[in-house]
Amino acid sequence: QRRIGEFKPQELANTVWAFATAGVAAQTLFGAIATQAQRRIAGFNSQDVANMAWAFAYAGWDRSRVFLELGAVAAERLVDQNEAQKSQLYLVALYVQIEWPDQNFPLSSHLESFKAAYAQDELRPSNLQCEVSAMLGQDLHWKHIFEYRTAEGISLDPMTW
Repeated sequence: QRRIGEFKPQELANTVWAFATAGVAAQTLFGAIATQAQRRIAGFNSQDVANMAWAFAYAGWDRSRVFLELGAVAAERLVDQNEAQKSQLYLVALYVQIEWPDQNFPLSSHLESFKAAYAQDELRPSNLQCEVSAMLGQDLHWKHIFEYRTAEGISLDPMTW
């Protein structure tokens, strides 16, 4: 953690992304990375911004300032973003809307285009979803759908009827 200041933007983004993806709670580390990101945001490319914003949202980061700053940079670089990054930013925008509904998030006006990118993502059931699906079908003989998407495009785990 003492060496976080030496990390390049991509290394900061990759670190916070890895911890969030692994589900490891590391509030002190996330705080240090957020501080560095805010100091050096101009050096981040569009992938670094999208990965970092997604990671903070996925980890349930509770400080809006980092989202506002990452969102502002992402909004400035919309032309550089690919569909995967737009998909990530859609989830970030939804998170910010839920956590801070009164906040003027810089990406809110791009929600529909981000949603379109998110909707294009191939549905990939998790291992847990596959296991639950197999159990429902084999053991309980319940009909089910692997994925159900809400109006926001969010996938819900196996639905039964």
